Amino acid sequence: MSVSPDAGVWGALLHSCKFHGNIELGELALEKLTELEPDEPGNYVIMSNIYAQVGRYSGVEKLRELMTKRELKKDVACSWIEVNNKINAFLSGDTSHPLSDEIDAELKRVEKLMSEAGYVPNTTPVFHDVEDDEKMGMVCRHSERLAIAFGLISTPPQSRLLITKNLRVCEDCHVAIKFISKITKREIVCRDLNRYHHFKDGVCSCGDYW
Repeated sequence: MSVSPDAGVWGALLHSCKFHGNIELGELALEKLTELEPDEPGNYVIMSNIYAQVGRYSGVEKLRELMTKRELKKDVACSWIEVNNKINAFLSGDTSHPLSDEIDAELKRVEKLMSEAGYVPNTTPVFHDVEDDEKMGMVCRHSERLAIAFGLISTPPQSRLLITKNLRVCEDCHVAIKFISKITKREIVCRDLNRYHHFKDGVCSCGDYW
């Protein structure tokens, strides 16, 4: 480059390393980002995710300890949906909503239909060293999935759902929402940290790259 790369450039490289599973280049990008913005927790989390994707949980633990030492905290994932002029917010795994039982039942109903349509959960977004069945349960209760399930039981059939999330939609949820949009014949718009995703008939406007 004709100019020195800034945090935006190194950050884009780090995100690409996650996509391609490149640990060595990711470590270099994190080293540069640590110099430029040492108090940005997202950079440490992305590198931790890269380690977890290949099963290097020692690297995950090392970065967690470093974040604790520097008093850095990962943002908690939260999704919102407005129904009847009321905002309903969900955290991942949330069971605090008054309609939690109905939401859980709708999730199970839709997941069964998704499975019959060929959906297989991708547990790589779960960066904990736990059993596969526990990982599947965790990824299927991400905040955006809870918000969508609530929307499905709270709005008229075929009406459009608008979801907002404070973080990036994970890979598995992106695939799952495509299935949901086709199965339920719903348009689902999800505004995450990076962009708008418009899901319709099993296809997303982002072309599966975001």
